[in-house]
Amino acid sequence: MDGAGRIYLKRLALSTFRNYSALSMALDGRHVCLYGANGAGKTNLIEAISQLSPGRGLRSAGLPDMAKVEAGQAGSNWAMGATLFDGDMDRSIRIDASMEGSGRGKRSMQIDGAGSTAGALSELVRIIWLTPAMDRVFAGGATERRKFLDRQTLAHFPNHARHSTAYEKAMRERNLLLERDFPDPVWLDGLEARLAEHGAQIAFNRVQTVSRLQAAVETRPDGAFPKADLGLEGLAEEAFSEGKSVSEVEALLKDALSEGRRRDARAGRTLSGPHRSDLVVIHRPTGVPAALCSTGQQKALLIGLILSNARALEAEEHLRNPLVLLDEAVAHLDPDRRAALFDELSALNGQAWLTGTERSLFEGFGDRAQYFEVSGGEVIAQD
Repeated sequence: MDGAGRIYLKRLALSTFRNYSALSMALDGRHVCLYGANGAGKTNLIEAISQLSPGRGLRSAGLPDMAKVEAGQAGSNWAMGATLFDGDMDRSIRIDASMEGSGRGKRSMQIDGAGSTAGALSELVRIIWLTPAMDRVFAGGATERRKFLDRQTLAHFPNHARHSTAYEKAMRERNLLLERDFPDPVWLDGLEARLAEHGAQIAFNRVQTVSRLQAAVETRPDGAFPKADLGLEGLAEEAFSEGKSVSEVEALLKDALSEGRRRDARAGRTLSGPHRSDLVVIHRPTGVPAALCSTGQQKALLIGLILSNARALEAEEHLRNPLVLLDEAVAHLDPDRRAALFDELSALNGQAWLTGTERSLFEGFGDRAQYFEVSGGEVIAQD
């Protein structure tokens, strides 16, 4: 793959992270296939890469949980370093996690040797992933589908995390206030204004992401991974789809919250807003909702959506290719579908990281990938 204009990792280093005391991997820009027995540490490697994105990574783990635990001792500090090829130059990235102070730990970041922030890092590199835990996205409730959509949205709009955090905080405060016998209406007005402001932006980001995803679905080849028809259910999302402006949606949300105070007080929670929205996915070949599809069809739909999101990100002029992390995604695919997956990944500009128990799972990649055997906290490059 030609390196011009591409973003990929050239080096990954870890110190006391999960089951790795120390690690350094040299990479040449090709896709990366990690294979080894269950529990060897393959997922730990891609979890480390996921720390370059907003949030808590692909396992949603706290900082102390990612620290290597030595015999008889609590988890230590941990660190990761990476060299990112940024289109035409190398960028040095370092993350240090300290367990001192609060029990949650503290994380600091550097880009090119200077102190930086998670926001700056999220603008530099976009990451999307698929893990076995996501297999029930369609069969589960709306919460799982929102989480899946919001993770895809974060790759397009890194500020989505900030708006989501502020929205959740304001909602918790409103719920507590509504528990009182005589809640202060002025205070409620202020909280609902904040909820409406951040909620409108959350919904806008989602609508934009789904629109980009659907456009990318149309550019993907027909075949192994079925195309999907996407939609959003939710007051704010539907209003944006009808052409309303951000200020109009803010006003709509604020009115809904104000009118729902008594109802929400009786329920003990906020019953309207983007935290109640749902992603609708239809299996296009059959016209059947994804929730009613077979397990195999759902897995194929998920992979297709991840591939579509990679295309969607590449299609945006102000963005470049993401890093794609696929944990145990190939184990249950037949040889034809595995070959199709490798071909679609190779058609993208970026670098994919895949895990599996055996090297034979990746035979169809040929020399388009680098291969590493993972065993007991060690990673050995293979020819």
